[in-house]
Amino acid sequence: MKLRFKNARILTMEQPLQIIEGELWVENNLITYIGEKPSNITEKFDKTIDVERNLLMPGFKNAHTHSAMSFLRSYADDLPLHDWLNNLVFPAEALLKDDDEYHLAKVSILEYLTSGVTAAFDMYYKPELTAQAAVDLGFRIVCLGTVTKYRESVEEMVEAYKKLNNHPSGLVSYELGFHAIYTASKEILSELKKAADKLKAPIYTHLAETKVEFDNCMETHGMTPTAFIDSLGLWEYGGGGFHGIYVTDEDLDIMKKRGLYIVSNPSSNVKIASGIAPITKYLEKGVPVAIGTDGPASNNALDFFREMWLVSTLSKLDLMDASVVDALEVLNMATVNGAHAMRLYNADILKEGKYADVIMIDLNTPNMQPINNILKNIIYAGAKSNIKMTMVNGNILYYDGEFYLNEDVSEIYKKAQAITERIKVEMSK
Repeated sequence: MKLRFKNARILTMEQPLQIIEGELWVENNLITYIGEKPSNITEKFDKTIDVERNLLMPGFKNAHTHSAMSFLRSYADDLPLHDWLNNLVFPAEALLKDDDEYHLAKVSILEYLTSGVTAAFDMYYKPELTAQAAVDLGFRIVCLGTVTKYRESVEEMVEAYKKLNNHPSGLVSYELGFHAIYTASKEILSELKKAADKLKAPIYTHLAETKVEFDNCMETHGMTPTAFIDSLGLWEYGGGGFHGIYVTDEDLDIMKKRGLYIVSNPSSNVKIASGIAPITKYLEKGVPVAIGTDGPASNNALDFFREMWLVSTLSKLDLMDASVVDALEVLNMATVNGAHAMRLYNADILKEGKYADVIMIDLNTPNMQPINNILKNIIYAGAKSNIKMTMVNGNILYYDGEFYLNEDVSEIYKKAQAITERIKVEMSK
């Protein structure tokens, strides 16, 4: 399949950031041309799309989420994290069975597409089901280990690592991870360290998300969560932490030394009142920041525009300084940094030979007019309604408010609702 996008504004996300006017061509799953309209086009295309001077750019990368938790959307709200997790979320998750997670993940993937997200870093218990859901919808997914004391062993995670990193679709990959220090014993983490050494693989986890987690770690181990994990040698091959709200200057030194990525999840953190991540400290230290929505149970939306806006504006409010965390930096977090945190090095920017994971931003809407600074306006005024197209791996999956999939979207909703109702009944017993 050969596609030609003409009459386009194009943001490749290569530095220095600039918008070029011209064309973008795709063949199968790769970008084959970006630049001005050639004076003589001899190529034959299967389809030509007039972009009408809207903006083509790399898709956003949701660098932390739990897709299959869609069944808990607006089920357990208005509670602090540890009450929310232990009293409602964990008991409900224990009732998942068979292929529930496959159907539930599809709902979230649909929402990602409407938000311009072309890849997600997904942490949940049955990664093969989430991976299959993504493949069946044509979406790119990086699944992540979720080792805990209660479910998913290190051995099971290593098997998933070997299997999913050789997935024939080209849409799936897998990384090592554990849920958090408070749900994994020191013995389990030592076992995980051995697996990481053998595979020479990075490790990712929820990190310093709440003051309770931070204080308990200090009391139990005499170290911060970041220092404790590092003391076990788990980050010898890099990796990252999700949230990263409670950190010290010494923690920042560890992150810089280990080449870690921090993934900020502002909507979830605000809703659960966990705190505001010190984004400016990360930037000043040179620790790369990516952005995630977290799951639909804690957010509850998977709206990437809201996340981008909050990453910038919460930092400004926190420091009472409107100049910090510039919108252009946030745009880089949402695309390039997210891709690199997920190790999707061929899906970070728009360039010949890179994956055709492309979105179109509709500029012909009131919130984008009149045009002054398109890039900053994406962060400060942009909305999901501005996503005109989401293309993954060379396939247009969403265009002008319509899904272009091999499945009936209403059936996806119906199956997810049935699972949700069953679990609600079982929880009430």
